[in-house]
Amino acid sequence: MAHRILMIVTSNARMGDTGKPTGLWAEELAAPYYALVDAGAEVTLASPAGGPAPIDPGSVKPAGQNDADTERFLADKALQALIANTPKASEFDGADFDAVFFPGGHGTMWDLPGDAGVTRAVERAFAANKLIVSVCHGAAGLVTAKRPDGQSIVKDLRVNSFTDAEEKEVGLEAVVPFLLETRLRELGGRFEGTGNWQPFAISDGQLITGQNPQSSHRVADVLLQTLAQRKGA
Repeated sequence: MAHRILMIVTSNARMGDTGKPTGLWAEELAAPYYALVDAGAEVTLASPAGGPAPIDPGSVKPAGQNDADTERFLADKALQALIANTPKASEFDGADFDAVFFPGGHGTMWDLPGDAGVTRAVERAFAANKLIVSVCHGAAGLVTAKRPDGQSIVKDLRVNSFTDAEEKEVGLEAVVPFLLETRLRELGGRFEGTGNWQPFAISDGQLITGQNPQSSHRVADVLLQTLAQRKGA
């Protein structure tokens, strides 16, 4: 039976009250999405608000100037249609999937943490021993979820996300509602990262987390390896 992945993307198109556009980082969706579907997985897209998921305009260049996955995404009418009309995360039970996956983009910082449907999907998946996966700012989807014992799902686990140093380098440390690395540390996560813009992914227990857009492929590879190991166990 095919592995089932619930991929939750942001619905938020604005950086707080700055008016600056944001949203989903195209490559952080495209790279893992295609790695998973090409490996035979069944990927279901969802978002907090449902409807169209905004793509960060900074993540897409004119056709012919993007990485291979983003070019494929731009030409993929079926996937574009899915992105244009996502169901709400609250419509799904995370326990029904093998993994819940959060691509990044700054948009996630404003809507994933406070969405009850997102939190429930993660908590249900975690309680059912399913995998929780994120790339970059997608880890914003982890910060409000709790284990059945009431502790944060990241407590005492090695975890990673877009780092505070990277946030400062892009000049948005005072714009985002909180610093993701700092929050994961406050929740008891054992944060481990690498240099700015270097590929990095970490797996511990049910968590698989990657640092930045450069880490999308690595996270997808670790997820596929872990799913294969679980199937064989």
